[in-house]
Amino acid sequence: MSEPTPPAPAADVPARPVDVSERVTLLDVLRGFALCGVFVSNSFSWFSGRVLMPREQVLALAAPPLETVVTFLYNFFINQKFVSIFSFLFGLGFSIQLARAEARGASIVPVYSRRLLVLLGIGVTHIFALWVGDVLSTYAVVGFALLLFRQRSDRTVLIWVGVLMGVMPLLIPALQRFGPILLHGAEAAAEAAKASEAYDNQLRAQFLAGLSSDSFWTSQAANARYYVDSFFRANRPLWMSVILGRFLLGLLAGRYLLLQDVERNRPVHRKLILWGLVLGVLGNGTWLVVQRLRIAGLVDPAKDSWMFVMSSISELGYLGLAAVYVAAFALLFQRERWRRVMQVLAPVGRMALTNYLLETVVSLCIYDGWGLGYVGRMPPSSCVAVALAVFALQVPFSHWWLSRFRFGPAEWLWRSLTYGRAQPMRLAPRSPTAPAAS
Repeated sequence: MSEPTPPAPAADVPARPVDVSERVTLLDVLRGFALCGVFVSNSFSWFSGRVLMPREQVLALAAPPLETVVTFLYNFFINQKFVSIFSFLFGLGFSIQLARAEARGASIVPVYSRRLLVLLGIGVTHIFALWVGDVLSTYAVVGFALLLFRQRSDRTVLIWVGVLMGVMPLLIPALQRFGPILLHGAEAAAEAAKASEAYDNQLRAQFLAGLSSDSFWTSQAANARYYVDSFFRANRPLWMSVILGRFLLGLLAGRYLLLQDVERNRPVHRKLILWGLVLGVLGNGTWLVVQRLRIAGLVDPAKDSWMFVMSSISELGYLGLAAVYVAAFALLFQRERWRRVMQVLAPVGRMALTNYLLETVVSLCIYDGWGLGYVGRMPPSSCVAVALAVFALQVPFSHWWLSRFRFGPAEWLWRSLTYGRAQPMRLAPRSPTAPAAS
């Protein structure tokens, strides 16, 4: 067999948005699946106000047997697993974009940088106009770091994954825990920690009061103020470190065509399911046991110095179950019957940005005081049910939209700003006289 024709230079093949025919359907389906889990998680923790409420109020809402079960299932199977998948897919998408740029003989840096800058703008707008819990801006900032790894060896990338997801979740909490003690002494460190906790509680209470207001402007002002006041939180470096680690795992998966060529990688997916279950059960199980001990008063994070290791243990649990979901999803997608069912999620994944922003708008209408006012009042089971109901409506909406247009509205804006020109939006009408495929 002869060598393939060398790729044309960048000037001959300019960068352009990916056509529908070039998309990897499994990735769209998996992205839609991940978006559902992310929405449930955001509704459960953020939109409902649960992360802002006093601990006693949270425990009261979760006290009935049904709510206890739902909370357990959420923490074990959903919390942080789907956002891990989303981050992984972001890194895998970068790998695919890099491969396509290299095939054109072009550099990925200009288009990718513009793409991230536009995403950053969308994310910042999302934060201040709608919701403080935005992840788009963080993805955009951390996404630039991926450029540093595009020419690095697999071994180097894997080492950095270990540092970012193994060492940093141990190192940063350890520094937060023991650094003040070494610098100022145990008593002064304890007083500072108590003052910091009181300040954080005050910020959360003010934010919750703002969200409960019947004035839209009061709610949004509280949202913006909370973001500014809490921007330099100590856990932000840890969060960004873990996100970059997940991105790099996606980059490695893209290099080995883990999801682009599932048949060839079947043994890898089976191993991911096995070892992911082991890590997932151990990591999430340990975290849940510690939480029960904390509720019972047998564990106190302020006094038990060993608690700093829980970030690392939890991350292993998140990563383990996320790997199980991805691998199982990929293997099931190879079966014709399952593929037909799972492809229902593909349009949701193709316009994930639009759906993500739409979920914010709908959730604010449901939970904030100027809307239906359920913030701080809805039990866990209802939060999950509402999120699933909204997502169920997004599925036919995504099918309807993409049957008429090439992109979702937010995706169209993202691409148009990235390439510096308005992209064609409407699909070309089908010719009624076109012959049917044989």
